[in-house]
Amino acid sequence: MFLTAGSMKNETLAVHGGYESDPTTKAVAVPIYQTVAYEFDSADHGAALFNLEVEGHRYSRISNPTVAVLERRIALLEGGVDALCASTGQAALNYAVINLTAMGTNIVSVPQLYGTTYTLFGHILPSQGVTVRFAESDRPETIEKLIDENTRGIFCESVGNPAGNICDIEALAKVAARHGVPLIVDNTVATPILLRPIDYGADIVVHSLTKFLGGHGTTLGGAIVDGGKFPWKKHAKRFPQFNEPDASYHGLIYADHFGDAAYIARCRSVYQRATGAVLSPLSAFLLLQGIETVALRVDRHVENARRAAEYLRQHPQVAWVNYTGFTDNPYHALADKYLGGRACSLLTFGIVGGLEAGKAFYDALRLFKRLVNMGDAKSLACHPASTTHRQMSAEEQRLAGVRPEMIRLSIGIEHIDDIIADLDQALAASQSPRSALIAAE
Repeated sequence: MFLTAGSMKNETLAVHGGYESDPTTKAVAVPIYQTVAYEFDSADHGAALFNLEVEGHRYSRISNPTVAVLERRIALLEGGVDALCASTGQAALNYAVINLTAMGTNIVSVPQLYGTTYTLFGHILPSQGVTVRFAESDRPETIEKLIDENTRGIFCESVGNPAGNICDIEALAKVAARHGVPLIVDNTVATPILLRPIDYGADIVVHSLTKFLGGHGTTLGGAIVDGGKFPWKKHAKRFPQFNEPDASYHGLIYADHFGDAAYIARCRSVYQRATGAVLSPLSAFLLLQGIETVALRVDRHVENARRAAEYLRQHPQVAWVNYTGFTDNPYHALADKYLGGRACSLLTFGIVGGLEAGKAFYDALRLFKRLVNMGDAKSLACHPASTTHRQMSAEEQRLAGVRPEMIRLSIGIEHIDDIIADLDQALAASQSPRSALIAAE
């Protein structure tokens, strides 16, 4: 009997969820099933598997035992009915959206987005006939006024990357339910250790497992979690793909056959099976190792970020700090509500002297790694305007919460004294004669 979300806390589920000792070998660690295919007992057994009449594995493009443990664990952590893992977070997001949409339909999104998500929404999906309507802000009323009869979902990031905004998930869920569409939440930054969006009414949760859940900067991966609560049958006209026979799959009707897990089952059977952005068994194994320690790491991330933010805020060479842990931050009340008052370890700031001083600071970092990942055990720094959000116009960057001089920090789990020492020396370097001259101009 697998552990259930109701029987264990998330810290325990992160270690044990979705797995019991291997029945053949009694292995306590999850085995790496490095295999492409699985043997059928008979022709009838193979047919039953392909008809989705019995449980089991057929081909590792569709499912794999190692990946299945990871999927069950993530579903338990997020409080969903099932999950699907994909090769990257962006592959998971793409599957999550196209499973709901068709040519001529749209989704509505908050403007504060990760740069590559914006590319998917602003350029790739429209080329395939799916419009993404970007609201002017993350406020529920600005989202609601963009919804029409062709809308198939609402999208937000629980904590925006890099904007740091916190979306009012409960309010957005009410808007979505009022219009008969699911709410999709990217919970990568918060992780289920700080926030479980499904508890507040979200229908679908996506993750880049590459970030905090994996936690060590070694492994790409993504996940989609089905909350199991959206009434697909009630909204059959808007979502015929779940309520009418699927000609590509023996006339299967997903809402009838899979019930509460219809969404994730269709995502696997139609999109992953046909397009194959699968997670490898070795990657699943490595991600499982990361998840075992995610609760401990998040505690350290959060505490280190608090102290780093306080240091930056009082520094005379820092112009501004965007950190939701500060009581005067506009999202502080939402941080209290959704994150239990524990602000995430992602923060942004600007340096006196603007862009050139920011670049001098960035180039002077020694402990912090200059790259575009986040959620690593190591402290990381990024200049979003020139990297993750470079493809966006100045106005698009502004709406996404990106300023030209902005530095994004993902605070790691090193000793806080060493983190602050690196920030201190880099801030000193930012005020070099060249930077000071530019600032004066």
